Amino acid sequence: MSTPNPRTTAQIAGHPIHPMLIPFPIAFLVATFVCDLVFWRTGNSAWSTASLYLLGAALVMAALAALAGLTDFLGDARIRDLSAGWHHMIGNVIVVLLSLWNWYRRYEAGDAAVLPTGLLISFLVVLILVYTGWRGWEMVYRHRVAVADEAA
Repeated sequence: MSTPNPRTTAQIAGHPIHPMLIPFPIAFLVATFVCDLVFWRTGNSAWSTASLYLLGAALVMAALAALAGLTDFLGDARIRDLSAGWHHMIGNVIVVLLSLWNWYRRYEAGDAAVLPTGLLISFLVVLILVYTGWRGWEMVYRHRVAVADEAA
């Protein structure tokens, strides 16, 4: 008999919560970067305002996704034993901290906070998300974290 896959602790009816939530902050953070690029090219303040709201929504959803992810991370020692799990978690903590700083700067200074620093932070956040997403999928596809195998 084989060892069961590392399991998710945060779940609803056997379905892991973390992967249900992560598309939202990812989409909001990528959209922030896109809005920053459009603001850079047009100078239209509506794009800067959209970025501020997108960052705020990303932070709220990232907090929810982080709670589910941390619950899974702490709930199964086999997940903590994976370097991919640590890279995924630490990278996403960095993403949240950078985004929080980026949001606060924009909240305080408005359009002036976007160029060039806000745009560069948004770009860095997207690059880190590519890496942490790759490590997250590695946990699922290579290490089968939270994958429910068919009963024999």
